[in-house]
Formats: sequence, structure tokens, C-alpha cells
Amino acid sequence: MTSPYAQDGYRVAFDWSPIGAAEVRGDLVAVVDVLSFTTAVTVAVDAGIEVLPYRWRDDSARTFAEQHEAALAVGRGQAGDDGISLSPVTIRRARVRRLVLPSPNGSTICQQLSDSGSTVLAVSLRNAAAAAAWVATKLAEDPSLTVVAIAAGERWKDGSLRPAVEDLWGAGAFLAALADSGAGPLSPEARAAAAAYRDVAGELPTLLHDCAGGRELTQYGFPEDVAIAAEVNSSRLVSILQGGVFKPVE
Repeated sequence: MTSPYAQDGYRVAFDWSPIGAAEVRGDLVAVVDVLSFTTAVTVAVDAGIEVLPYRWRDDSARTFAEQHEAALAVGRGQAGDDGISLSPVTIRRARVRRLVLPSPNGSTICQQLSDSGSTVLAVSLRNAAAAAAWVATKLAEDPSLTVVAIAAGERWKDGSLRPAVEDLWGAGAFLAALADSGAGPLSPEARAAAAAYRDVAGELPTLLHDCAGGRELTQYGFPEDVAIAAEVNSSRLVSILQGGVFKPVE
């Protein structure tokens, strides 16, 4: 029996978190973690840096980085003036070729999906339109393909999912652009995400700064990260996970 949560019968779907990514399968999967993993990926790819997602920031991440001849991003508070972290500001000024980028949300989902057979895209507000245009072309070429947008969300202190509105908007921007291209049908969940983005599109980046995630980063001293995340459709590159590495699609 098909799971009632799989959004079966719809070509374009939407869900949340690693659990949603496991439940709602797609040939093309857009992972969205606006503050800040997928924004960081798009900034890196724009700068010609290859990104290797990794689940944990621990000794195993250090070993992984060494094995792949890559720099390892540290925690935001550990980066100092010249280190590299999940902060897009530090990535924008980095001079490295490869970067291991751990994060408990977006990076974890991408690594989870890396061996699933799906094509994984890193999508943020910065490249939502470009990613949607590329996906729309793929859908037109192959009527059997399906696409899912997965909003990473955040975590409460007890480990439970905190739906992050910035990820809803990022996924919604991608889904709304797909709908405008004629792709579909969209599942009810995907339609709701697209509608959420359309409702605020004219008020970004102000609302991104004022949502809980934006306020949190600002309080921690990273308002520039929020500003970079709010560079709506500033990137024309589509970031695809290829062999465990995010690179621009050719």
C-alpha cells in the first residue's frame, strides 16, 4: 500500500527535514536551507569552490576533509577574521578550491540523499529561479521525472523539528517558479509552499531579517549572512551534487 505521506500522483511535491526526504521521493530533489547551508553552497559555487556536504563537525569531518584535500568549515564562532565557516560571508572571501561544509540540517539531508539515485540540487533564495528553470527543462525532456523540494528546517533544543519560515519561502520560490513554467501538477503541500512565497515576495529581504531565523543570526552577530541569503535570484548557477560534491551544472 502506498504511504499517504508520499504525495503519490503529483509530479511536484514538498516536505520537511530528513524524515520528509526519506518519505517523499523524487528523481530531482531540491534541498533548501536558507540560513545557511544552501545559501553557503550557492555562494561557494559562484566563487568556483566545490562543496562537500558532511553531517558532523567532529574529528571524522577533519579526516574526511584531509582525504579529499579540502578545507574544513568550522563553527561560526570559531572562524575568527580569516577562517571559513557556514557563514556565507567567510566563504565569499575564502581562497580555497574545495570545502567540506558540515551542517546538522541541510548538509545532513544532502548526504542522506547522495546515494539514493536522485539528482540533488542546493536551492536557496539566491538561485531559486535558475534551479527551477533547469528542472523545468528536465521535466519537459522526460515526462516520467518527478521533483521534490525539501525544506531543511531547524531544531528545537529537544531535537524536534522547528519549521523555519525562511526555508518555506526558499522552497516556495523554487516551486512557484516551476508552477509558472507550467510544470505540475503540484501536490497540496507544494501549492501551499508556493503560495507562502508569493505572499511575501514583494517584502523580501525585510521579512527575512525579521523572521525568527533572521533575528537569531543577527543577535549572534551575523546580520551580513542574512543579507546575503536575501539576494533573491542573484545567482544564475545551478548547484548539483555530483559524486558527493556540489558543482555548477554544465
